[in-house]
Amino acid sequence: MPGVISGVRAVADAPAISDAPAHVAHQATRTRTKRRTASFALDVSILAALLAASSAPTPLYPLYQDQWGLSALAVTVVFSAYALALLLALLTTGALSDHLGRRPVLAGALLMAAASMVLLASADGAGSLTIARVLQGAATGAATSAAGAALLDLENPRRPGRSALANSVTPVAGMATGVLVSTLLVRFAPAPTVTVYVLLAALFLAQAIAATFTTETAHRHAGALRSLRPRVSVPPPARRTLLAAGAAVGTVWALGGFYSSLGPALVRLVAPDAPQAARGMVFFTLSATAALTVWALRRRPPRATAIGGCLSVLPAAALTLSGLHGSGLPAVYGGAVLAGIAFGAVSQGALRMLLASLDERDRAATLAAYYILSYLSMSLPAVAAGAATQRYGLGTTSHAYAITAALLALAALAALIASRRGAAHPEADRSH
Repeated sequence: MPGVISGVRAVADAPAISDAPAHVAHQATRTRTKRRTASFALDVSILAALLAASSAPTPLYPLYQDQWGLSALAVTVVFSAYALALLLALLTTGALSDHLGRRPVLAGALLMAAASMVLLASADGAGSLTIARVLQGAATGAATSAAGAALLDLENPRRPGRSALANSVTPVAGMATGVLVSTLLVRFAPAPTVTVYVLLAALFLAQAIAATFTTETAHRHAGALRSLRPRVSVPPPARRTLLAAGAAVGTVWALGGFYSSLGPALVRLVAPDAPQAARGMVFFTLSATAALTVWALRRRPPRATAIGGCLSVLPAAALTLSGLHGSGLPAVYGGAVLAGIAFGAVSQGALRMLLASLDERDRAATLAAYYILSYLSMSLPAVAAGAATQRYGLGTTSHAYAITAALLALAALAALIASRRGAAHPEADRSH
């Protein structure tokens, strides 16, 4: 009898014993999935915060001009100091996280970003403002490619394309948020040129701490110092795409640079009696529309999306110029909406095309190359526009800028159509 009982107990206990390893494995998988989801969310928030900080000064430029007597050229130099420092950081640190890992690069860059916010809050002139923006650009450049590559590393096979979408929509959504919050603080906060930066500094510190607890997605390997040599590295599969879409990317980012640096001055020129908030909100209009466009077109073919974005540049330029010829503020804002559609469509389409065939080891470097092109296009034309405004006036400069953007859009359109035909021909050849 005892033998029978012990046998029954053994049989009864057997399923529990055999189920234990499966249960433990299931729990481990759930924990790993939760950690990856939390890491993905943090990386998205880092990109959004960095780009929000980049656009936060836009509504403050009129205040700086009134307080310190800054010229249009000085404003564009301050704006471009950030972009050029970001470019240098991308050229040197763009692939650093591929060697050291994403976490240490992100944590260090976020601490630099927090320090730059402290400098911005204490700025008392164009010189100190420029120095702070240089440090901010360096921090953003170091973090942008690392965070963007981490998002690609965390791609969920069940939701393909989510990482590319996040890399497309988060920057423009972040820029829109930065302008909106900064504009509201200008209207309601007692010290807007300090408050916005203090809030951002606290956010960057919190993100730096959180980054140390995220899932590391890049394997450390030798060559970190060698990777700091300035270079642009684009793997062969992505080169043809970057050549085809480069003119389109340059065009829409140049439009973004104009609206970000000189948009408030354009609103004041067209409608001198418009409220202060209307000046900063013109760039919010562009960036918010761009974010909505990226989301709305996320399932459309990327090349067709980029082509449609190029077409949107033409009416955007025409509508903006009509604002200078009697149509007033509604035309300027309408042009900003169309420019936002162009920005969102081109940046999303081009980035999806670029990331389609990348290996894991090429992600950070390729994203760095994309952002180098983007911010170079955003900064240099803006500086040229600021210098032209000093010499010829904002009205004349706006005409030249809009016409140049339209011509570049036509050239970009031709390049994208030619690349589509080139991609179709091999398929036709293989079918015969």
